[in-house]
Amino acid sequence: MASVPSLVSLCLLVLSHACSAQLEQVTSQHGWTRVRGEQRRGEGYSLDECQFSRLSAREPDRRLTSEAGVTDVWDENDDQFRCAGAAALRHTIEERGLLLPAYTNAPKLVYVDQGQLHLIFLSSFFKSFLRLVNVKLKIYCVEESQQQQDPRQGFRDQHQKIRKVREGDVIALPAGVADWFYNDAQTPLVLVQIMDTSNPANQLDNNFRKFFLAGNPQQQIQGQRGGQEQRSGNIFQGFDEQFLAEAFNVDTDLARRMKNENDNRGVIVRVEDRLQFLTPEFSEEERSEYQRGRPANGVEETFCSARLKQNINDPSRADVYNPRAGRITSVNSHNLPILRSLRLSAQKGHLYQNAIMAPHWNMNAHSICYFTRGTGRVQIVDENGRSVFDGEVREGQILTAPHNFAVVKRAGGEGLEWVAFKTNDQAKISQLAGRVSSMRAFPEEVIANSFQVSREEARRLKFNRDEVTLFSPGSRSQYRA
Repeated sequence: MASVPSLVSLCLLVLSHACSAQLEQVTSQHGWTRVRGEQRRGEGYSLDECQFSRLSAREPDRRLTSEAGVTDVWDENDDQFRCAGAAALRHTIEERGLLLPAYTNAPKLVYVDQGQLHLIFLSSFFKSFLRLVNVKLKIYCVEESQQQQDPRQGFRDQHQKIRKVREGDVIALPAGVADWFYNDAQTPLVLVQIMDTSNPANQLDNNFRKFFLAGNPQQQIQGQRGGQEQRSGNIFQGFDEQFLAEAFNVDTDLARRMKNENDNRGVIVRVEDRLQFLTPEFSEEERSEYQRGRPANGVEETFCSARLKQNINDPSRADVYNPRAGRITSVNSHNLPILRSLRLSAQKGHLYQNAIMAPHWNMNAHSICYFTRGTGRVQIVDENGRSVFDGEVREGQILTAPHNFAVVKRAGGEGLEWVAFKTNDQAKISQLAGRVSSMRAFPEEVIANSFQVSREEARRLKFNRDEVTLFSPGSRSQYRA
């Protein structure tokens, strides 16, 4: 039978951890914890094979040039992507550029790194998503229609939902849902995409697969498998022309042209005349409700009206703000309910000059950071106290912070901005320093005896930093590249 002092010690340990976790939830809008089930992360690999001891801030490994833009691809076989179960792409779409319709074998988050308001994307074939979210009711989405005048006959063009996007938007797209993007603005549209290939929605292997519905990509977006480059074409190229003609009720010549076998435009093609669509506008009341974020009660946000995006660039939406250090804005299943099905979330960080993000660890997710602006220094430490990354990061790089590894970020002279894609729809962090940290939760005696320091020194460790998450620079915080 355990002694009373032992029971008291156990209770103190549990309460210290619980208090720290509960305080951290305050910064995530009181979100509830949802354990990520049926994980396949790092499936088939041992920890040693993952090589988390050799992390690096990665530039894209190859660039694919198309008629109206470029696609930058990170090697998904790199350890930090393979073990996190993720793949990354960046599309830069020029004016009147159309990213060809395609779907992927894994859910994805798309961050609009650059772009104006008049950018339009379509996510179609919503009915196939019903199986993913386990909706048992028969739901038929109302199709948007557009009447176009033709000299010989009028016709009605019917299509699924079209949404406008702008810089700072995070867009959630389920696995197997076809989408395309079109740049209707005069400035380039830059889309950073992270695919969660180990998500249970992916019933194939952990390789990223993109299925094009048009064009003749030929370029190796899919990467290498078995040491060989993969030839890529649209899915109609594998079908017999007679089958296609019969299925679409067209002649064989048109069915043959669907295969685009002699099309060398790449995956981003130029539209000769600007695309025009009929898109509904929000009323002021609807716009206000969407900005606040609707509750996930199953009534106010039905399947067909589900929001697929939320902007995380707006300073007024910041979850954490320090006027001397910066801000943090999160999007998770609390404020974008569709993320509950995708089991993903995202966080936008903005550190001012020489400011620090508190040392912390990700409690329930990997964090895949894409740096959008500025420079800084990042350190990541494993369970053995070894530094697995200590170096400078800059715009355009990706760095993965593995689950539970300790992380600290410090901005350089130009500040530092990033978007972190997280493999949990309610991702949480636990801080090592600051007002809501684990250190603050420990009694002074525990700190003093753990570090072999005096009570006064323990008190300084516990109380000298009173800020939350983002720390203003001090005399010891000057950045050195």
